[in-house]
Amino acid sequence: MKTLLHICCAPCANQCIEVLQGEKLEVTGFWYNPNIHPFTEYRARRNTVRDYAQSINLPLLEKDEYALRPFVRTVAEDISHRCVKCYEMRLFETARQAKEGGFDSFTSSLFISPYQNHELMREVAERAAAEYGVRFLYRDFRPYFRAGQDKARELGFYMQKYCGCVFSEEERYLKPKKIIL
Repeated sequence: MKTLLHICCAPCANQCIEVLQGEKLEVTGFWYNPNIHPFTEYRARRNTVRDYAQSINLPLLEKDEYALRPFVRTVAEDISHRCVKCYEMRLFETARQAKEGGFDSFTSSLFISPYQNHELMREVAERAAAEYGVRFLYRDFRPYFRAGQDKARELGFYMQKYCGCVFSEEERYLKPKKIIL
């Protein structure tokens, strides 16, 4: 079965790829992340994905657009609920690419993150699958999160400190600091 794997970053993707290939699926990666800001962060994540895909001979499709303005326009009216719009942008595009590319199914490395809203992502992916008539391959990759992070460090991957959008970067700096006495 040919599966299109949306890849948010190489640290999240490495274990997803291993799991799917372990199931004897024919995996192709897909880079599309218009939410990532600033451009230097976008470029670092994209280049790490490119290098990793090449190193493991993973076919990689790219919709390579740094799209800060379209992303911000999409989420501006309700920033506190921006994640659903972000998931929709990426998962609907992945479903579209899967349908147009003749893939049997699609999924995302986002499903490895314990920091993302897993059920909301799943609901969005199911809607995208229904709209494009391509199967959403549900996998809960969260049990592999730590192994993926460890492997990423071992391989010297760029390791990000926030989900990617300008608002999550802001939140990262606004979190109250713990005082150690």
